[in-house]
Amino acid sequence: MKNVLIGVGVIFLLGFIGFSWFTGKYDTMVQMQEGVTKSWADVETQYQRRSDLIPNLVSTVKGYADHEKETLMGVVEARAKATSVNIDPSNMTSADLQKFNSAQSGLGGALSKLMVVVEKYPDLKANQNFMQLQAQLEGTENRISVARNRFNESSREYNTYTKGFVNKFIASSNGFEEKPYFESNKGSDVAPTVSF
Repeated sequence: MKNVLIGVGVIFLLGFIGFSWFTGKYDTMVQMQEGVTKSWADVETQYQRRSDLIPNLVSTVKGYADHEKETLMGVVEARAKATSVNIDPSNMTSADLQKFNSAQSGLGGALSKLMVVVEKYPDLKANQNFMQLQAQLEGTENRISVARNRFNESSREYNTYTKGFVNKFIASSNGFEEKPYFESNKGSDVAPTVSF
């Protein structure tokens, strides 16, 4: 009888250790997945900040360069397109991320054209409101870069963890899928040519 109780106790103890090990791995994957989701929210927050600055920037430029309507409309349209692309971080794919990046790059290109137009207007460049908006926009671009890097880092940590030898089985059987990385658009490694 004593041996049976010891055997049952050992089986119970091994089962408890196995269950604890499994739940520890599972909980770590959940925490890392939430880290990726939070990092993505940080990226979206910075893009939203940039988007919120654009109407003020456009109206400031419009006061000085009203006949540059095509450029101003391009910025407004690019902003609308960029804000229309939303991604659900729980099931984002590389294609979703590329679509988002493409829309944001379109807005970045429109803003670059706007800044080239601004060079023609020395009074505008000296305007205090414009200078503050431009500084905020530059700061936001830096924040976007930092947020994207943090997102990629949290995706890398999550992907590395879920691809571990044993973790791969736990991840695949419980719906933990690989997270994509934020990558630059094709051709962005070539510096653009700007002519005045």
